[in-house]
Amino acid sequence: MKIVVKGMCRVAKAACVPSGILALALLVLPGAASLAQTREGVDVGGNSAFSKLVSADQVERSAAQQYAQLLSQANGKGALGSKDDPQVVRLRTIARKIIPFAVEWNPRAKDWRWEVNLLGSSQVNAFCMPGGKIAFYSGILQKLKLSDDEVAMVMGHEIAHALREHARERMGKNAATGIGANLLSQVLGLGQVGQTVTNYGAQLLTLEFSRSDESEADLVGMELAARAGYNPRAGVTLWQKMGAANGSGPPQWLSTHPSGSSRIAEIEANLPKVMPLYERAKRR
Repeated sequence: MKIVVKGMCRVAKAACVPSGILALALLVLPGAASLAQTREGVDVGGNSAFSKLVSADQVERSAAQQYAQLLSQANGKGALGSKDDPQVVRLRTIARKIIPFAVEWNPRAKDWRWEVNLLGSSQVNAFCMPGGKIAFYSGILQKLKLSDDEVAMVMGHEIAHALREHARERMGKNAATGIGANLLSQVLGLGQVGQTVTNYGAQLLTLEFSRSDESEADLVGMELAARAGYNPRAGVTLWQKMGAANGSGPPQWLSTHPSGSSRIAEIEANLPKVMPLYERAKRR
């Protein structure tokens, strides 16, 4: 498994979609209901049917290209962390522990060429693009003085966005909104419409996720971290630190997310579901 480091996170406001298309939001992937009933951990339901409007292969290829461009630009400015940088080593170590648990949430993850990179920047930010392209900005580590458990919560959250295909879903919603019922009829008849990525792929680096996407990423990320042996209670301290950093305005990573108090409450409500996973991982 190849691992490298880097960062940036995003969230989105719920998009308005044509009424005829809203029915798609009720669909989930086959078997999602039975999975929720039998698996141990958090329950967030199935992936959105909107993601079916866009080819996963094309989204991941586009992400890989954009990620490579970002690394090249950072390297040219001397802002790309070297493989021997202590923070790069730290991030990649945490990633190696989390990634094995990704496949349960998305079978495609077993074939992803995971990368983890660190960008020298004061931004309080991190991201994981489709296909497992992870990045942290040095600002989020330095300004918030994150513990390993808190880093794992951030990383799990970002990985969860990729596993749950939130970018692909958002692109599908954008396509549905832009093309309308015509596209819907094609999708229902033919499945994926590859041209959607051509039209909307350029938005990968600027896509914003909905509040429900963010809440879902919090829970899935918390479970991933717990299974990897990181204390899920760190989700509470992480968001307390985020709130404290909200002095002159929220950091970019926080600005479009649900409020700290509401997400802390949701994390605390779900701790009983993931603490047994953490305790078991610690024993291992």
